[in-house]
Formats: sequence, structure tokens, C-alpha cells
Amino acid sequence: MRLGKIIAAALSTAGILGAGAAGLGWIIARRLTAPVTGRRFNLEIRAVETDGERQRIVLDRTPDTAASGIYNLFFERGGWAQLAPEIEGRGPGRIARTVTGTSKGLEIQAGDRVSWSGIYYVTPADAGLDAYDVMIDAAAGPCPAWKIDGNSTWAIHIHGLGSTRAGTLRGVQVSTDLGYSSLVVSYRNDGEGPTIGTGRSTLGWNETDDVEVAIRYAIKHGAERIVVFGWSMGGAIAIQLALRPHLTPLIAGLVLDSPVLDWGSVIRANCGRVGLPACAGNLATPWLSRGPLAKTLGLPAPIPLDAMSFTRWAAQLTVPTLILHGTSDDSVPYESSLALAVQRLELVQMHRFTAEHTLSWNSDAERWRATTSDWLRRRVAELKSTIQAPFRPERPG
Repeated sequence: MRLGKIIAAALSTAGILGAGAAGLGWIIARRLTAPVTGRRFNLEIRAVETDGERQRIVLDRTPDTAASGIYNLFFERGGWAQLAPEIEGRGPGRIARTVTGTSKGLEIQAGDRVSWSGIYYVTPADAGLDAYDVMIDAAAGPCPAWKIDGNSTWAIHIHGLGSTRAGTLRGVQVSTDLGYSSLVVSYRNDGEGPTIGTGRSTLGWNETDDVEVAIRYAIKHGAERIVVFGWSMGGAIAIQLALRPHLTPLIAGLVLDSPVLDWGSVIRANCGRVGLPACAGNLATPWLSRGPLAKTLGLPAPIPLDAMSFTRWAAQLTVPTLILHGTSDDSVPYESSLALAVQRLELVQMHRFTAEHTLSWNSDAERWRATTSDWLRRRVAELKSTIQAPFRPERPG
């Protein structure tokens, strides 16, 4: 999820339209909740170098392409290529990176249009996972999920706004190595789950109901304890689940990567990033949270943003929580994660990475895996069953 780019596009549109303050707030809110669109292929492969079996690609130097760590390129004509962490200069404004893997049959050519991504694995098989498809029957409609079999500890993996299930596979590897069963879920209006109404996101508010059904699926199929992994907006969904009184006793732990803990702060921070006063972000809030205004956006109902300001509700969180967050995150600033951790030192453990939004794993995959595995072993593995049978969790209202 790249909120800075969403808001930057909104501001550009506002300038063209000559929008006033109210119009600017409407545009930001509308872009933020917009239906899923296709990936932007905004990079071009400038050259391809071959040295024996080793292949390098030359790209324009950007903050993304010059970032340390391992990443993936998606090709406009189809396919993908994984890149090594090493970066080599190629004259003014260009760099070269080594290709470590590609989709079957892909032949990389100069001039190919590509999209930079932290989604390193495209399918469970690419991540070495033995998964199969299941369907979660949510009230919104059938939500496809990947299921990985394991023991009676189940992990529910939730992707963020503008991402896909594939983005969570980095964390699924960890839970699988620990022996857990996993559900990698979709939800309404994410491009994989059912399309409801105008297809707009409610920023995790209604989407949480769909993921709750996945928890009930896990319980029905033998889960004795549940760990929820949430990425970006998926982190907001995970915390909402943990705060629902009938679910709190069932969840043994939360693992959150770059979690959205306060939408107001996120929007204000991104306004500051594009050169506006941070308070300009407040212009979008009424359009999202007030009934008549929300309707004009195409939302089914207002979004209660205050209820998703989780740093305000820190005292109510009782589930052990691990947060992994990049200090260079310009979409969801890590300060909110730090604030939650400081308020609940006995419950929340935070680890910082030198990385941008949801790219902590990519920047240092070994440390991300080790940190998460060690925490889960200490905080979850020794727990007895957190689910007392027979249990019939409530259907979301």
C-alpha cells in the first residue's frame, strides 16, 4: 500500500480541478477508498547483461531500485523476476541487479516494462509451501483462501490495502516452519474476494467481519489456538479482531508488519510528505466518517475512524503483540507503532528495520524470520489451548 502516491495523485487532480478545501478532502477520501486497480508498470529495463549463467538487469536508479534487500519485478507482458540484494552502479542514474529466479519461460529483454514490488513470492509454490484452495463463506460472499496444513495452532494471514494474498507469503513461511496450519485469506473488495456495492474499501472496518469468519472456519476444523498475522491495513483488521470480546480469548498472539494504527495520522503524515500542512489531512476525515458525506463517496456507511485509532485504545489490548516496522516508512509512519509499544511495554514488543512500508522482510529476511520465530516460540508455543470446546463464536453483526 503506497498511501503517499495515492494522496499525491489526489493532489494533482485537485490542482487541475481548482478544488477548494472541501473538494480536496473529497478527492483524498475518494482516492483512498477507491476500488482495486491494476499494477503500474512505471519502470523500464534499460539493458540485460549476461555473464555465464549469471544475468543482471539495468534499471534507472530510484529510491526503490537502489534499496537494500531482495525484491521482485512484475512484467507488464506477464511473469516475474526475483532480484538479489547486491547493487552495482552503471553510470549516472542507473544501477544493475542480479536476477536470482524467474517465472517459468520468462526471457528478460531490454525495453520490458516492469513494476517494482516487495511481494517476493507470487504463489505458495514459489515460497515452497504446499497449499490448496478453500472457500470461506462470509456474509459478503465467498472469500478464496489458501490453506496450508499443520498442527492445532492456526495462523490467519491478512494482507493490506492495495495488496494481495501473495504479499503475506513472506510470513506464511515462518508459521509453516513452526508447524502451524495457515489460512491466507481474502476479503471483500480486495480484488480477490467478493465485490460489494461500489467496490470501495472501508479501510478495514467491514473487512474485519470477513476475516472473523476465517477464524470460525479454523475453529471448526480443529484449531486450538490462533495467531493472526496482519500487514499494513491487515494489521488494523488483526487488532480489531483481538479487541472483539468474543474473540479475544481465542487469539494467542498478533504479528503485525507496518500496521495501520490510526488512519488520521496516516493521512496527515502523507499530506506532509507531499508538501501540504499535515492538518490538510483532516479535510478528508468528514467525508469518510459522516453519513451523508460518506454516501457521496460511494461508501455503504460512514467509517468510524475514531474506533480504529488503536493507540487511543491501547489499554484495552490484552493479546501479546509483535510489531515489525521500518523507520523509513513514508506511508504508515512507525511512530504510531512505537507509541503503542511504549504504552504497553509488558504486552507489545517492537522491532525496527531500516526499510519502507511492509518491506522489513525484504530488507533483512533472515532477521525478520528469526525475530518472528523466536517471539512466537516464547509467547505462543508454551500456551495451552486457548479455545475451549465446544465454542460457537458469534456471527459478526
